[in-house]
Amino acid sequence: MNLKKALLLVIIAALVASYFIFDLGQFFSLEYLKEQQGAFDALYADNPALVLGAFFAVYVAVTALSLPGAAIMTLAAGALFGFAVALVLVSFASSIGATLAFLASRFLFRDTVQQRFGERLKKINQGIEKEGAFYLFTLRLVPAFPFFVINLVMGLTPIKTRTFYWVSQTGMLAGTAVYVNAGTQLGQIDSLGGLLSPQLLGAFVLLGMFPWIAKAIMARLQARKVYAGWRKPTTFDRNLIVIGAGSAGLVSAYIAAMVKARVTLIEKHKMGGDCLNTGCVPSKALIKSARVAYHDKQADQYGFDSITSQFQFRRLMTRVHKVIETIEPHDSVERYTELGVDCRQGEARLVSPWEVEIRNGDQVETLTARSIIIATGARPFVPPIPGIEEMDILTSDNLWQLEEQPKRLLVLGGGPIGCELAQTFARLGSDVTQVEMLPRLMIREDEEASQIVTRSLQDSGVTVLTNHKAVRFCHDNGEKVLYVEQDGQESAQPFDQVLVAVGRKANTDGLNLDALQLPTDTNGTLQTNERLQSRYPNIYACGDVAGPYQFTHTASHQAWYAAVNALFGFLKSFKVDYRVIPWCTFTDPEVARVGINEQEAKEQGIAYEVTRYGIDDLDRAIADSAAEGYVKVLTAKGSDKILGVTIVGQHAGELIAEYVLAMKHGLGLNKILGTIHIYPTMAEANKFAAGEWKKARKPEGLLRWVERLHTLRR
Repeated sequence: MNLKKALLLVIIAALVASYFIFDLGQFFSLEYLKEQQGAFDALYADNPALVLGAFFAVYVAVTALSLPGAAIMTLAAGALFGFAVALVLVSFASSIGATLAFLASRFLFRDTVQQRFGERLKKINQGIEKEGAFYLFTLRLVPAFPFFVINLVMGLTPIKTRTFYWVSQTGMLAGTAVYVNAGTQLGQIDSLGGLLSPQLLGAFVLLGMFPWIAKAIMARLQARKVYAGWRKPTTFDRNLIVIGAGSAGLVSAYIAAMVKARVTLIEKHKMGGDCLNTGCVPSKALIKSARVAYHDKQADQYGFDSITSQFQFRRLMTRVHKVIETIEPHDSVERYTELGVDCRQGEARLVSPWEVEIRNGDQVETLTARSIIIATGARPFVPPIPGIEEMDILTSDNLWQLEEQPKRLLVLGGGPIGCELAQTFARLGSDVTQVEMLPRLMIREDEEASQIVTRSLQDSGVTVLTNHKAVRFCHDNGEKVLYVEQDGQESAQPFDQVLVAVGRKANTDGLNLDALQLPTDTNGTLQTNERLQSRYPNIYACGDVAGPYQFTHTASHQAWYAAVNALFGFLKSFKVDYRVIPWCTFTDPEVARVGINEQEAKEQGIAYEVTRYGIDDLDRAIADSAAEGYVKVLTAKGSDKILGVTIVGQHAGELIAEYVLAMKHGLGLNKILGTIHIYPTMAEANKFAAGEWKKARKPEGLLRWVERLHTLRR
């Protein structure tokens, strides 16, 4: 705490202490006020300006210091000055005093509280920034909430001072009027409790509910405005229509069928979406084959002179497709039809907020539904680099149709997909060059994690070019060439085939969004609120088409909220919970994360502590010749509360699950330390990381005394 804060705290403490030491509370009692009413009236008649000014100053001071007595002074104002003058005087004095208390709380405590509990308060801060005035107004309308508590708590939030002032002034006006009016009848008042009868409190509660009622009415009016010009059907063919049969769409349809809703699922291509057909499943199948091949090259690490394996690329790709075929029944039309979902093949087009046109060849059908969920996913983004359209590019969509392995493969992009596939093809024997315009690979992860992955890629045979900007593609002397720029210097990178992995773009083409004026964000995703509603409250979006995360597991997570809100939102709706979102990049070693990392904590100004355990010290990792990587845990300062975890190492995607569970259910490192882990396993790394946290916080002073005790007993 700096000198200014300390000085202000001392002054406030001294003033509050004086109030109690000198028993000033006796002057703020109902009995004293009634006894001295005549003397006050005489003094006011002789010196009205002086009395008004002194009263105003004392009222401001009492409110600013959060002292008891404001209610008595409000009564006194009504008795002395009459209703109109007293109402104006008290209204401004109470608002100014409240604002001073608000500012004092902000100056003294906000930075400390936000630093210590920043992550916990993040959601509250966002809500206050968005609708702080609304909630404050509601609280001010109900006298049951202590005004001084509201003043102090609001000072800890990001609400603007001017907003706090004018909302307080208007919100407290009704309660002030009641007390001032009572003060005009001072002789009839026996106790303060009598002022707030059950009837009056009930009236104030109803008054406090008014903003919520008004908000609901406004939402209804806004909805009517949005739907203006559209004719709503009187009855509906379906309760729910889901467009897209990827992870988000399948889960949405499944939930709807389970709660006995009539639901139609529309898919224009293949059930299962990108994850099954072109994404997670085929890539992990090929990664596994590449790891087997690479392990043979590391035979000496396992005690072998050599292991020789031969493969045909075509057979590897056949295995990939066989894996897809094996998993396909999980997402098949047959399975979902059996569950009660009406599955349709065709292209979907929104005709109105309640109508969907399904086109399959020459057949066209229009269905109506009370709610619609758009879950159309995303596709690889192709950047507008000059000449790229002449390169017959590969993406995660068409890569799996390859029958011959590229001899020279250029990978454009240093994110998770680019890193996974670059390493995979290098381990299979391709000459791979990876180009990334940013300073390092996997820019969202820890710098240390990025360095380990980069080194691993290079050991696998990948030429990694960071800080290189792709300038243009062209044909030089019969070769395909990418010209890249670094520090103003251009260089040529020849290749046979190029794999583009620089991000994904939401699939919204053909949905007729423009006709419905459904807006999208700059990255192409549909704009939705916290409940996944679009501009039209009955049209929802989830999965990659909605963002902000583009993972299969988050798509499934969002699908629950979209389906439940679409079917039961008229009773109760839910905001999507993004607090604990894990992910993993399946390079070798894997990089898994949940929560925030160091660079995000610094960007957000969150106070944190770091605990690191090196996997090179783990028995099982040493036995498996996989002693590379680490577990890094971020905890709240002075606590074992987990803010985020990064794991780099073999099976990191599995190891992170323990921390995901802990964070979801509020378990700290002490709980993980107290849990038995099987020896020898990679999972012990989690316990040892918790042990490192505990070791760094051992009570040195107490241990010295314990040492002395043991010495005496020897």
